[in-house]
Amino acid sequence: MESKDHVPERLARLLSALDAIAIWSGKAIAWLILPMVLSLVYEVVSRYVFDQPTEWAYDITYMLYGALFMVGAAFTLQRGKHIRTDLFYGRWSPRVQGAVDAACYLLFFFPGMIAFLVVGWDFFTASYARNERIVVSSWMPVIYPLKFVIPLATALLVVQGVSELIKSVWAALKGNRP
Repeated sequence: MESKDHVPERLARLLSALDAIAIWSGKAIAWLILPMVLSLVYEVVSRYVFDQPTEWAYDITYMLYGALFMVGAAFTLQRGKHIRTDLFYGRWSPRVQGAVDAACYLLFFFPGMIAFLVVGWDFFTASYARNERIVVSSWMPVIYPLKFVIPLATALLVVQGVSELIKSVWAALKGNRP
């Protein structure tokens, strides 16, 4: 006989599928660290060894870091590594933690993420339509690929937020996280 706290198989599969998206995207985007480090090393060697600084290394570095940071946010949420004020939270029961988490997801997280998704998409499409470039850079790279990362990262956060909301509701109802 199953206990009342056992997670139904369909729910477990759903949570696993949602979490897998954040895990896959986090592990995939982590590979951006390699070209980021290579561009930095190239710049340092070029600048200090050959006295030939690059025009592009700084731009590549901050674009890759921005993408790495933003797309990695869903993976960070899935792992429970975002900052949390633990003064009270750590003392609460799993039911209270789940209820507070669920309320915060519904009241703050999802409305903010949906607004950010809409605005981010508009930001990207306007940049793409104009073939926008970084005008403060001497080589003027296109910026819309980086601006696409905004709605992409937000969509990944929304998907992971759904998983976290389900886990929070389960914890509020059952007293343990699935």
